[in-house]
Amino acid sequence: MYEDKELKEYRDLLKPPEKFEEGFGWKSIVGAIFIGFLMMPGSMYLGLVVGTGIGPAARWVTIILFAEIAKRAYTRLSQQEIFVLYYMAGAALASPFSGLLWNQYLVQSEAARMLGLTQHIPAWIAPQPGSEALVDRTFFHRDWLIPVLLMVGFELISAVDHFGLGYALYRLTSDVEKLPFPMAPVGALGNMALAESTEKEESGWKWRVFSVGGMIGLAFGALYVLLPAASGVILSEPIRLFPIPWIELTHATEDFLPAVATGIQLDLGLLFLGMVLPFWAVIGGGVGLIITMVANPILYNYGILHRWHKGMGTVDTVFANNFDFYMSFSIGLGLAIAVIGIVHVSISFRQKYQGTLKERFRVLFSPPPGRGDFSVWIAIAIYVVSTTAYVILSSLLVPGFPWIFLVAYGFIYTPIISYVSARMEGIAGQFVSLPMVREASFIAASRFFGYTGIGIWYAPIPFHNYGKATVRWREIELTGTSFRSIIKAEILVIPVVLIASLLFSQYIWKLAPIPSTQYPYAQELWHLQALNSLLLQSATLEGNSPFFQALKLNYLGWGMGLGMATYWLLAALRLPVMLIYGVTRGIGQTTPHGIILEILGALLGRYYFTKKYGLSWRQYAPVLLAGFSCGMGLMGMLAMGFTLIMRSLRSMAY
Repeated sequence: MYEDKELKEYRDLLKPPEKFEEGFGWKSIVGAIFIGFLMMPGSMYLGLVVGTGIGPAARWVTIILFAEIAKRAYTRLSQQEIFVLYYMAGAALASPFSGLLWNQYLVQSEAARMLGLTQHIPAWIAPQPGSEALVDRTFFHRDWLIPVLLMVGFELISAVDHFGLGYALYRLTSDVEKLPFPMAPVGALGNMALAESTEKEESGWKWRVFSVGGMIGLAFGALYVLLPAASGVILSEPIRLFPIPWIELTHATEDFLPAVATGIQLDLGLLFLGMVLPFWAVIGGGVGLIITMVANPILYNYGILHRWHKGMGTVDTVFANNFDFYMSFSIGLGLAIAVIGIVHVSISFRQKYQGTLKERFRVLFSPPPGRGDFSVWIAIAIYVVSTTAYVILSSLLVPGFPWIFLVAYGFIYTPIISYVSARMEGIAGQFVSLPMVREASFIAASRFFGYTGIGIWYAPIPFHNYGKATVRWREIELTGTSFRSIIKAEILVIPVVLIASLLFSQYIWKLAPIPSTQYPYAQELWHLQALNSLLLQSATLEGNSPFFQALKLNYLGWGMGLGMATYWLLAALRLPVMLIYGVTRGIGQTTPHGIILEILGALLGRYYFTKKYGLSWRQYAPVLLAGFSCGMGLMGMLAMGFTLIMRSLRSMAY
């Protein structure tokens, strides 16, 4: 085991503060309302149009606006107040009711009809096809009453659950074991940049870098988002200078690259993202893409990728290849990474902490003063109560599913995988999960316990991985924000999220069917997502499920063996082991057309900007990406506002 040099650079970007301050106040209350009722609709709209919301943009726009108001009131926002606004923006833009937009599509989708699953989708997910609620495109109908109430209940439980096991694991891995959490500074730096700019009257480099990114985002967003949206309202067909979501080249390359989905996604945000992500993880994604471009024609010639045929586009090609080979192979790769993570954690656990058990408990139950911590016993109690609530709700909604599985998910699997993932995040900045455990347990319940149906796939089972939550708590600590501020912010943001999300989901759905030509990303990608998810769900029905036709254990074994061999080879040669994570993403074919711009961004960052600015570029890049996201988000908000106004005028009686 050795320390990756690149990860050490990320870890050293920021040191923990010595003082923690309160960040919640009247500014937070106004900010929550502003985010929920002005930023949330733009985020939802942009997600349906181009596939990405304006989460980062909404955060920065809110901070900048409130900072300017504060200056004119002869006051300023503290770093802690800025972070609370930042945190609430992320929570508010989760938009839980946008999931109901997906549910209404799924129950009416061609994918569900093709796989014969339409009648098996439970009514507590969405009304059945033919319902007046679907015909009229409205959530304010009695057929939506149960799905809406369940959604509210799930959100309330989830909000409380944020302060449960994830917080307890943070105390264990950060306070007791002193793990570095190398990726946490990346999440905290952009926020601190805005705080410094407000204090220095915008004279610091961070504000200038943010402004440069913002102007680039405004210019690109005007062409990529605003022009198609505005022209689509005025003209019969929208004007698109940049095809959304990508330029389709599969038909042009199918003769010499059979079974390969080719194209390029011209979203400039991917270029900036490539500058921020770990270099070798991005390069690994490119390696994985090249591997598929070489391997797919070979696999096609040998009859392994036999479902592909000429004339297929990207969506159909990716689904056919996943069905024939890559689903099983990717599961094997995921298992290899999970095994590697567990071995890594077990070795580091023996090496990292030499203190006695008594000393560990003393540190665990005696947090640093002034940070706003609450008792670990309260966190454990929250975890137990919320998990029990999930078990009870799932048992009531899916009475035929064995309850023993639900208990095992919540009280055995979840704490074990969460601890492993938390330590992996703390050591290497990587998330660990065991692929297909949830799916395999559902299938086992179907085969050995007599369960049939697909309701369990939609139930709120207590199957969680709280590894990411530990990173969030570490980010809060690095900004010097009192944890009590976050508790208050969470209580405030829940009603704002629920009310605003329902209202704007209804409004956007009423403007046009989802998906449709007005929402090109949803129209292009939702069909593939529905096919992939429903294919898995068919495994718990009686008969010859398509899932079992797609799952091939020999391909799974190849993926697992290749993944483990590659990792240990890279480790033995002292090469960046983060390559394996990128290769997995590239081979998985999830976003093959976006990897190209990410690679270009990574190369520019490493071989031009790093040479020009030195290691300071590590700090510049996240701020530049934040500025670009802000500019893109502003254009998305303008596009959405123009669209909503024009379509509302058209629908008026006169």
